[in-house]
Amino acid sequence: ERLLSAVVSCFKRHGAAAIDTPVLELRETLVGKYGEGAKLIYELKDQGGELLALRYDLTVPFARYLAMNKITKMKRYHVAKVYRRDNPATTRGRYREFYQCDFDIAGQFDPMIPDAECLKIVHEILSDLQLGDFVIKVNDRRILNGVFAVCGVPESQFIPACCTVDKLDKMPWEEVRSEMVGEKGLSPEAADRIGEYVQLHGGLDLIEQLLQDPKLSQNKVAKEGLGDMKLLFEYLTLFGITGKISFDLSLARGLDYYTGVIFEAVLLQQDNEHLEEPLSVGSVAGGGRYDGLVGMFDAKGRKVPCVGVSIGIERIFSILEQRLEASGEKLRTTETQVLVATPQKHLLAARMKLISELWDAGIKAEMLYKKDPKLLKQLQYCEDTGIPLAAIVGEQELADGVVKLRDVGTRKEVRM
Repeated sequence: ERLLSAVVSCFKRHGAAAIDTPVLELRETLVGKYGEGAKLIYELKDQGGELLALRYDLTVPFARYLAMNKITKMKRYHVAKVYRRDNPATTRGRYREFYQCDFDIAGQFDPMIPDAECLKIVHEILSDLQLGDFVIKVNDRRILNGVFAVCGVPESQFIPACCTVDKLDKMPWEEVRSEMVGEKGLSPEAADRIGEYVQLHGGLDLIEQLLQDPKLSQNKVAKEGLGDMKLLFEYLTLFGITGKISFDLSLARGLDYYTGVIFEAVLLQQDNEHLEEPLSVGSVAGGGRYDGLVGMFDAKGRKVPCVGVSIGIERIFSILEQRLEASGEKLRTTETQVLVATPQKHLLAARMKLISELWDAGIKAEMLYKKDPKLLKQLQYCEDTGIPLAAIVGEQELADGVVKLRDVGTRKEVRM
């Protein structure tokens, strides 16, 4: 709850309206948009001529929604569940049903201004949640396509090559290279040339270097992408966040619908004094520009440029949970402020009267569902669930018309 409200308040701060889209989409709406992720789409059995599927993300349904309602300009956020037929790895925060928190800007605007805001939002959220050190990797599909082109990859191989390059954060270049050559059918020379580019990362200096690159600067698409990347870095400098941004040529994001800037936020390991390169804990946010998606759902093919970001709230949650466990702290699942307790028997009525008054006054309160619980049991419940206060009414308190308030952590008591 706390995580979600922090994310939503950031989205609202940036002027986004909340929308919702159906959990069910036509199968054809989803197929062909997710690269190798397509095999994870949850398809439903045909029930009377309609092939349906559960939504795989919140982006494709949003694009369909814009096209259906002929909307050409919108800033929205959407927090909802999505579904993937994945092998769950709950320890790593990977589930088959999980929440996504998306923010998108749709509409024709001047280049890179909305894109810069999306990166600022990721930076704000990850800073607010105090998750430790992070880096936001940025690249552009046009730069990647330019790299593939100048390295001699045929255009039909761009998307498969993209999906393979995207694995560079999980496996070493040697393995990525052998998949390119062995499975994706690229020539060893092309793979080696790609390797020279995709292992580069840096900032404005790298953008300048690539703009001077004899091969890449001759490629129209790459040149356009690099020009926009330079502009993006100027805006990110104005927002004061370039310290956490890395222009990274290995970032590919396996989804087919990206057309321009792509980015991914990665948490870095806490304890890396002895390591040169900080270890990544995994991606906790990602997004990019998808200018062609809305047009796919419009009968007349009218395009609406869009850029957006998705926050992986479940991944963040499982990381926080692991950290708390490691530090021996408990993760509070409720917001209860006080437990109403009694030290002797036959005082259920007193507890019920007091708790009712507390609820009516807007105080978050609980009591045990037992007629005569032992005081130790009640205090133990506070310890287990992290309830900070116990309001104790015994025979003495009732006679004196007071309540004894006990601070569960320090064991101090005051009569009120």
